[in-house]
Amino acid sequence: MSRRKHNRRTFLRNSTAVALTAATGCTIPTVHTGAPGPLKVGLIGCGGRGTGAAAQALRADPDTVLWAMGDAFSDMLESHLQSLLNSEDIADRINVPKERQFSGFDAYQKVIDECDVILLATSPHFRPMHVEYAVEKNRHLFIEKPVATDVPGLRRIQAACTRGKEKGLSMVSGLCYRYQFAKQETFKRLHDGDIGEIRALQCTYNTGGLWHRGNKPEWSQMEYQMRNWLYFTWLSGDHIAEQHIHSLDKVLWAMKDEAPVKCSSTGGRILRTDEKYGNVYDHFNTVYEWANGVKAFSSCRQIPGTSHDVSDYAFGTKGTASLQSHRIDSEAGKWRYRGDGPDDMYQNEHDALFASIRSNNPIDNSDYMVKSTMMAIIARMSAYTGQTITWEQAWGSQMDLAPPSYDWINDMPTDPVSLPGVAKFV
Repeated sequence: MSRRKHNRRTFLRNSTAVALTAATGCTIPTVHTGAPGPLKVGLIGCGGRGTGAAAQALRADPDTVLWAMGDAFSDMLESHLQSLLNSEDIADRINVPKERQFSGFDAYQKVIDECDVILLATSPHFRPMHVEYAVEKNRHLFIEKPVATDVPGLRRIQAACTRGKEKGLSMVSGLCYRYQFAKQETFKRLHDGDIGEIRALQCTYNTGGLWHRGNKPEWSQMEYQMRNWLYFTWLSGDHIAEQHIHSLDKVLWAMKDEAPVKCSSTGGRILRTDEKYGNVYDHFNTVYEWANGVKAFSSCRQIPGTSHDVSDYAFGTKGTASLQSHRIDSEAGKWRYRGDGPDDMYQNEHDALFASIRSNNPIDNSDYMVKSTMMAIIARMSAYTGQTITWEQAWGSQMDLAPPSYDWINDMPTDPVSLPGVAKFV
């Protein structure tokens, strides 16, 4: 390892330790290169996000090694392992021989058994069982968003994270905007009252279409749905949870992590009418309301050929904050974030995770990752049923989206598309 690379990593960890205090709620001391021993990293879920997380974990701490990988599908694991090995700066710390490459529904247990730090990046449905097992085995965690696709799963996550906190485990969320220095400074100013009292919020996540991996005659319905997990609510939570959660998390953050009391949402399928799109919607429009009367207006869309808009605004008694572009226009004047140096939010969150492990100063992001996931789920339930739903009602939901069994011969049918006014809240 060159001295230049080592110094850069040390700089990143040291600067992250200072700047991430606001996001994590704890002070993270400087990591010393003499901290005890290498850390074995395990990756569960070998898609693009998981592969990125593995690379960032290795770059966060020079004394880490990618030790085991697991995925439902061996071909996904093999192709993404090769892409990691092609990264020259980390290739020498990838040690995943065949005997530590695991596939199938139980791959997560085998990876967790082998490693110290676990990166969870499968489709969201499996997050509760993975977190539960990792906490049981006393593993530190990076937990991608969302953390569940239904409320029973979310309650399991909350219970597991409570146990993890008691054990002193670090549990860092993949809601990466919380770890972007520009966002941290913007939200600090927001919370310090730069725009006065917040009266309303608006968030938008409008994009085009996403990937589809097709179908093959030899695939069971279970395999087909899992390979195309974006389009099945039980696996993804619908795109309001899988993608728009980033916007909802910024709204929650603006409200100092206080949950709304109720929401009303509409949505449907305009172009996703082919059966290959499973049972998810292609657009949602939601209004959240807080106990103090503040409302947030949320819009998300995934339709090919449409304009893109990813933006978030807070409107206050003294001005407006553009949260995504880090600008404030208030009675006191105009402000724009102009920080210098690296600010890769994906890297920052891993720098913070490994700094916390080395310093024995755990990070617990469970409160906001549960609440932000809940904001997505409650809006989806409202849109699917056509009913206004309170937070209290939603938290009591018994709708469990899990399949009857996890096996490759399962030819379970796709659940029908939910029709507002017909589908019932459960």
